[in-house]
Amino acid sequence: MPSLFRFLMVVAVLSAMTAGGLYILSEYFEPDPREVTQPVSGVKVRRQ
Repeated sequence: MPSLFRFLMVVAVLSAMTAGGLYILSEYFEPDPREVTQPVSGVKVRRQ
C-alpha cells in the first residue's frame, strides 16, 4: 500500500507542476495581438 501512495503523490506533484507551468506561461507570456491577412490561392471572392 505505501507504494500506491508514493505513486499517487508523484503523479499529483507532476500534475501540479504542469498545471502551474501552463498557468504561468498563459498569464505572463501573452503574445502581442496583431491582424494577419494572407490571400488564399484558388479561392474566388464574389463581390455583390
